[in-house]
Amino acid sequence: MERSFKEYQKNEKKKHLRKMKYLILIIISFVMFTTCKNHKKNMTIEGLKNNIEKKIKTLEGDFAFAFLNLSNPEEKIILNADEKFHAASTMKVPVMIEVFKQARNGKFNLSDSIVVKNKFKSIVDGSIYKLDLDEDSGENLYGKIGKKVTIEKLVYEMITVSSNLATNILIDLTDAKNVTSTMKKLGAENMIVLRGVQDIKAYEKGLSNSTTVKDLLIIMKSIATGKAGNKKDCERMIEILKDQKLNNMIPKYYPENITVAHKTGSITGVHHDAGIIYLPNGKAFILVILSKNLENFEKTTDALAKISKETLDFMLQ
Repeated sequence: MERSFKEYQKNEKKKHLRKMKYLILIIISFVMFTTCKNHKKNMTIEGLKNNIEKKIKTLEGDFAFAFLNLSNPEEKIILNADEKFHAASTMKVPVMIEVFKQARNGKFNLSDSIVVKNKFKSIVDGSIYKLDLDEDSGENLYGKIGKKVTIEKLVYEMITVSSNLATNILIDLTDAKNVTSTMKKLGAENMIVLRGVQDIKAYEKGLSNSTTVKDLLIIMKSIATGKAGNKKDCERMIEILKDQKLNNMIPKYYPENITVAHKTGSITGVHHDAGIIYLPNGKAFILVILSKNLENFEKTTDALAKISKETLDFMLQ
């Protein structure tokens, strides 16, 4: 009986120890979960900025970055604000703004139809050049050369599939000088639109469209806040930007319930994205990422997409 009682005590002690170990594990897990949760909640705008700076420094190339919480404008990040970049296709957003402006002022209607052409004049000497379909991401219009399409359709093709042909037709319609002037009036002093796409003679002379991350931030904010035109125009521009078909940077790692109105731009060694991001909770933010001198285009683009996801996580905390 004595032996059985001792064995009973021993077994009870083991059970108690197991319970204690289990309880300790639960406490540790709870503390770790709470710590992580609180850390996420305590992420500040400075913390986000520091994280982004560290990650950008590990990438090969030159970069500029801008973030603005439209729901709380004090939460803002701008890295390399005044560094100049080839604008690539981001300049198509200013062209869109100018088209809507001229339509609003009665020069034409967005529903007006114009002939699709593929002959343009170089800004260097007025010589004629044509666009190459193989170097254009918007192939739809090439089958309509000589036929008429609406101005709004050209705007849609220019933004959503980044059609160079649509862009050059619209620049001829509005005049690049007017586009640049309108950007300056919006406060985007260094967004320079000199010419259409594939003007090789101008490119060889260093005459290219240029921008800074600060200017693209101003431009996207002007659309988001209704200052790039009247309310109706800005809402329509946002709708077009939301239908963007090229989505391998800003929204690449976003869940489906996040809506992004954005415009990409890329040429050799250059990749940009500028957008307005709308959250399910009604908040919104602007994100602009510019890059140049890229050695590994795909790898760096993916890294920038992950940085974009980090800004979304910050907004969702």
